[in-house]
Amino acid sequence: MPDTREWLHRLWTRRPEWKPSAPAGARVYAVGDIHGRCDLLQALLEQVWTDAAQTECANTLVFLGDYIDRGPQSREVIDLLLGLPRPGWEFVMLRGNHEQMALAFCEDAAVYRTWRDYGGAQTLASYGVRPPAFDSAEEFTKAREVFVGMLPLSHRDFLMALPYSHAVGDYLFVHAGIRPGIPLDAQAPDDMMWIRDDFLSSGRMWGKVVVHGHSPSERPVVRKNRIGIDTGAYATGCLTALVLEGEGRRFLSTKRDQGQR
Repeated sequence: MPDTREWLHRLWTRRPEWKPSAPAGARVYAVGDIHGRCDLLQALLEQVWTDAAQTECANTLVFLGDYIDRGPQSREVIDLLLGLPRPGWEFVMLRGNHEQMALAFCEDAAVYRTWRDYGGAQTLASYGVRPPAFDSAEEFTKAREVFVGMLPLSHRDFLMALPYSHAVGDYLFVHAGIRPGIPLDAQAPDDMMWIRDDFLSSGRMWGKVVVHGHSPSERPVVRKNRIGIDTGAYATGCLTALVLEGEGRRFLSTKRDQGQR
């Protein structure tokens, strides 16, 4: 008769592997960090519309945040997102740390000292605002006042209404990740927007596969517990979308060689 350890090992190895899935009859697209590249967003969306037309499904399109900063077309990206609604589609737009930074700047000009390192100057320029030329409170205040005046109310409402997470089937979508050891329904907004190393290095299973951006890589990163789809669009020209259907996963990309099936 086998000893207890051998019996437990056999029992464990006979357990079927968990295969996360999207809901039956649904197809979910998730788009990584856009960062002011409206040109890439337009190109990727054309692929999404074409892909979705191949079969009839209930389609959901989730954007993982970081629509602004770094690239030159932050305003154009938000204009495009605001005009997206299409019949039969569900659209979900999550909040990234860059949107949070822009909102913080609207309240406190001193935030620019940090925001400029995240590409805030490019966002100001896209709204017709001259970025501060000097590191001074007076310059920051002046730029904040002009930016608040130039920011359309629809854009500010858009930024303020962005949620932090969205769940579909066996997948949880967030911008940056989640804090290991904390229940999914108790995650802090700051972690969902900013976390990096503690999340990326964790091998924990969360009960859902976390789909995230925030941490750029050359190609999508697929692990048992997470899928990262920030492929550094503003610098690489590669904007990526994950496609989930049933137990299947595949990718669309503005660089065709990045698409994986």
